[in-house]
Amino acid sequence: MIVDLRTNEVLFSSHPDLVRPIASITKVMTAMVVLDARLPLDEILTVDISHTPEMKGIYSRVRLNSQISRKNMLLLALMSSENRAAASLAHHYPGGYDAFIRAMNAKAKALGMRNTQFVEPTGLSIHNVSTARDLTKLLIATKQYPLIGQLSTTREEMATFANPAYTLPFRNTNHLVYRDNWNIQLTKTGFTNAAGHCLMMRTLIKNRPVSLVVMDAFGKYTHFADASRLRTWLETGKAQPVPEAALSYKRQKAAQMANNSAE
Repeated sequence: MIVDLRTNEVLFSSHPDLVRPIASITKVMTAMVVLDARLPLDEILTVDISHTPEMKGIYSRVRLNSQISRKNMLLLALMSSENRAAASLAHHYPGGYDAFIRAMNAKAKALGMRNTQFVEPTGLSIHNVSTARDLTKLLIATKQYPLIGQLSTTREEMATFANPAYTLPFRNTNHLVYRDNWNIQLTKTGFTNAAGHCLMMRTLIKNRPVSLVVMDAFGKYTHFADASRLRTWLETGKAQPVPEAALSYKRQKAAQMANNSAE
């Protein structure tokens, strides 16, 4: 779904109200709730995932019980989709983890995201769901959070941890931020088997500010290719061919949805 952010005109949409898992797109709401609480960004937090059962068995280079600032946890969650960072941000929320999840859902309701639900802060759960239309509302709201835009579009960073002391390199999960022909103000990617490959961005197309949401794309790079095809179409009016594998995936998903509706 693409929306002109100056006029709110829908420039393109396909199944905008279909409720689907959103994977790590979740982390944008996680960051919003953290920033709404006005917690000190330089506070040093311990990596703690004890309240997020979805993290069990999930690999991460970040060591449990090591320490890093809240701002750097936000950076790692948004730029590199680091799950332990997102889970730890919720763990250190005033009132605790459950209060954090309630705040996520309250924020969604306040933004008019009627078909959105959150049960945890990382996106690993299939029960974190939304629609392209709701995620567009989330993107519009991010204009009030410049730090989310700044952190989510950072290309790479060397993160320094304490207890024990170690450093790790991190890179952005959105390959498009490395391309000079894209002007991206905010971005987040996501992937689980249930959600497929997801991408949302605030960007400029033909010098026009737009929100762009791609959900449940096929293949490791298809969501980026979809975004590029949509941009080319808006800029030139020419539709580029979609790979047969992606078309087959869409047909399978459509048949699956039809079967689910019939049951």
